[in-house]
Amino acid sequence: MEQLPFPLADDPTEENVEFGRKLLTGEVEFLKGVVAMSGLPPADRMEVCFAGRSNVGKSSLINALTGRRALARASNTPGRTQEINFFTAGASHYLVDLPGYGFANAPLAVVQKWQALLKQYLSGRPTLRRAFVLIDSRHGVKAVDDEIMTLLDQSAVTFQAVLTKVDKIGVKEREATLEQVRGALSKHPAAFPELIVTSSEKGEGIATLRATIATLA
Repeated sequence: MEQLPFPLADDPTEENVEFGRKLLTGEVEFLKGVVAMSGLPPADRMEVCFAGRSNVGKSSLINALTGRRALARASNTPGRTQEINFFTAGASHYLVDLPGYGFANAPLAVVQKWQALLKQYLSGRPTLRRAFVLIDSRHGVKAVDDEIMTLLDQSAVTFQAVLTKVDKIGVKEREATLEQVRGALSKHPAAFPELIVTSSEKGEGIATLRATIATLA
């Protein structure tokens, strides 16, 4: 049987599930919001970032990963939505929440400033091990997602697609979305060759994503 491109990630071992749980549901705290490269915390630990268009369920996913109800929202108050938000996970990791992209209603100057900061961050952060690009399973990859993936290609940052809200669709819709996402990812050299499917509401894929983060070299 031919192996599909971009297969679903294998279920993690019990050891790695527990490793991920301890890391991401332990001492996780909001550190700071950053609006300029000069404000970045020291690159003294491994970090992963989460990117996704507005309303993709990024805050819900981060809260599900960390076992908190409102961790991500704490850094998402009015006036701070254009910040890169850093969270500490113990003494070993940063979790980085990037603002939702695809600002249809934002002023052009705001969009340009954010895009410039994002490019600088992705290109100049030596401890960034992986970007997780969140894709709404109800819609698949859209043009704005392709744009962020192209930016990650150009920045030589490995990224992994994470489908969100899979509890909102049926089996046939899920398969159709997976096929569409696989086709889109095949055009991006920086794409990691495994997909993770998640539901923040039902808990599907959360242990897999935790283990993936915790075991990155």
